[in-house]
Amino acid sequence: MDLTDIKAAARKAAFIRRKSAFEGVGPGQSAHLSEVLAGYRGVPVAAYMPIRTEISPLPAMAEAAAHGPVGVPVIQGEGLPLEFSRWEPDMAMRSGPFGAQVPEVDDYFDPEIVIVPLVAFDSDGGRLGYGGGFYDRTLERLRARRATLAIGFAFDAQEAESLPLEATDQPLDMIVTESGVRSFRR
Repeated sequence: MDLTDIKAAARKAAFIRRKSAFEGVGPGQSAHLSEVLAGYRGVPVAAYMPIRTEISPLPAMAEAAAHGPVGVPVIQGEGLPLEFSRWEPDMAMRSGPFGAQVPEVDDYFDPEIVIVPLVAFDSDGGRLGYGGGFYDRTLERLRARRATLAIGFAFDAQEAESLPLEATDQPLDMIVTESGVRSFRR
């Protein structure tokens, strides 16, 4: 098996674990994310509009939006980094690529904290995404400009013993799940 096959197998297994966790989740799944973001009131944050079986950051995003800018990713094109457009609860949204909602009117800014969706994570802060490289390119660009905190948000069940990672994969600084928070020294 080559790396592409290994990553595909890891994603398939992780999607099964995530689906099972999503079906059994109760309320308060973003409580720990809210606690983390409370320590950064007013700092520009980007998160995501959940699709399919992703854990939902929406309650934490709404709380953060009361104190400072919150954005959501807007895909600019294949092979390009994401841009983040200002988001507010109950604002007008439209369908973006891959079914995620994006603001009707774009108002781009650079976040200092990025809440990153993922398929799987490991105990060292490694992240397996969907395979498009959007977040890796985006985090690399943002980190070249200023210190940028990358927080993976996932269900506990999405943890993998090890992940097939590449040199271009951007590490997470922290992982937040429905049961807690883990930080990684960089």
